[in-house]
Amino acid sequence: MYAVAVVGNCGLLYLIRYEDALHRPMYYFLAMLFLTGLFISSSTIPKALSIFWFHFKEISFDGCLIQMFFVHTLTGMESGVLMLMALDRYVAICYPLRYSTILTNPVIAKAGLSTFLRGVLLIIPFTFLTKRLPYCRGNVIPHTYCDHMSVAKLSCGNIKVNVIYGLMVALLIGGFDILCITVSYTMILRAVVSLSSADARQKAFSTCTAHICSIVFSYSPAFFSFFSHRFRGHRISPSCHIIVANIYLLLPPTMNPVVYGVKTKQIRDCVIRILSGSKFIKSHSI
Repeated sequence: MYAVAVVGNCGLLYLIRYEDALHRPMYYFLAMLFLTGLFISSSTIPKALSIFWFHFKEISFDGCLIQMFFVHTLTGMESGVLMLMALDRYVAICYPLRYSTILTNPVIAKAGLSTFLRGVLLIIPFTFLTKRLPYCRGNVIPHTYCDHMSVAKLSCGNIKVNVIYGLMVALLIGGFDILCITVSYTMILRAVVSLSSADARQKAFSTCTAHICSIVFSYSPAFFSFFSHRFRGHRISPSCHIIVANIYLLLPPTMNPVVYGVKTKQIRDCVIRILSGSKFIKSHSI
């Protein structure tokens, strides 16, 4: 799965970079998603593989905090990019004639930068809140990577502040993004239903299929992993926690290139042309 994630994400990033037909807002957001997925998987899976293959089970405390920071920052950015992609679909379907004037390159760049900075600023306190805790219950984390609550639970101190701040960040990032996605798709649904042509409705819905799949891949394991740690998590098998935690970070980067490569006609056509041995055809057409 990691090999598929690296090859798939790098391949589609290369395709978006060099194919003129893909130099459009939707594909710029896709590039952000692929790049984020590549960094998420690469920040955790190599260490997990070293644990399984070579039994390298140690990591320094500072190294653990650094990994924790990148994991949570990047997953927060992934959520933000999915939200931006929902807004992109809303503008494309509800305001097609103004699409290119609303989502200009500077607007896209500022949106991506804002999403990244939001994650960084909200996740930095995690490292300080975790580092201040006293640790006297052992130093074994029952996961293949450093997660905020997994590390905090090793402490013999009061982790109430960590739990409360974790919930607050989840609401500010996940809750806000899901709200925006829900509102966007509600407006999209209203606009599509009002179309008189069945073909037009089907075409509009088909442009959202891949994005909906990405939302399911990203949020389903994330919700399970987040809430099971905080509410009645002791009733769930530790091995189940570990499996879902790894799926949470590995499934979206693995499946997103596959889903978008299959569902997006422009990307599919470019891939088929390359695999068939044809050279890149520079074109500004869709």
